[in-house]
Amino acid sequence: MMRPLSLLLLVGTLHTPLFSGDKQAASAREALQPFNDLVGVWRGTGIPSGTREEQQKGFWTETLECEWQFKGGDAWIKIVFDKGKYYTSGELRYLPGKGSFELVLQTLSKEKVSFIGKLQNKVLALDRTTDKDVQRLVFTLLHPNRFLYRYEVRPAEKTFFSKVYQVGATKEGVPFATGDGKPECIVSGGLGTMAVSYKGQTYYVCCGGCRTEFLEDPEKYIKEYEAKKSKSKGK
Repeated sequence: MMRPLSLLLLVGTLHTPLFSGDKQAASAREALQPFNDLVGVWRGTGIPSGTREEQQKGFWTETLECEWQFKGGDAWIKIVFDKGKYYTSGELRYLPGKGSFELVLQTLSKEKVSFIGKLQNKVLALDRTTDKDVQRLVFTLLHPNRFLYRYEVRPAEKTFFSKVYQVGATKEGVPFATGDGKPECIVSGGLGTMAVSYKGQTYYVCCGGCRTEFLEDPEKYIKEYEAKKSKSKGK
């Protein structure tokens, strides 16, 4: 039985045609905004299930980096693992036809595995069904700089899931908090942590992916940003 592991993290490809690529990307960004806090670098500490001795022996640490990616009418969150115990990379996408999210992870053996599920009350539960079992990854978004995820398995003939491991992840560097007075990413709407300039004005983005996207078409995102601010003031 395969034991997937490392996380996410945690986005949006649209498989049904809309009016334009821009509208597709905008819809994907909107659907994935609940995961904006995941953008950044995280240090994860993993503990397997079992006795105290088994937990201490199987203990591991890994680093996870998440950033936005854009291509045509597509938008998603890319995940890269450093010293991941089970995975090397992944992509979190939105499935509009189902109102669900898909997390595709690449294992150490370069096999791609897909987990699909929904986000409810800051908990993202994703399942993968095989002939032998149902594998589940559950991400609990605690607050902007802390989240937990666990991997569970339910054999085909069983009713309940058994936890295989759990990972606690903490964001590195400046706390990734939101709120009044915090700069907003002009592309994703998350917390702006990187400054970019255009025609003498300074704007903010949350990651390298958003910076590249903004610089490719700054007028588009400035227009969207100004329209959003005008709408907020009108409320």
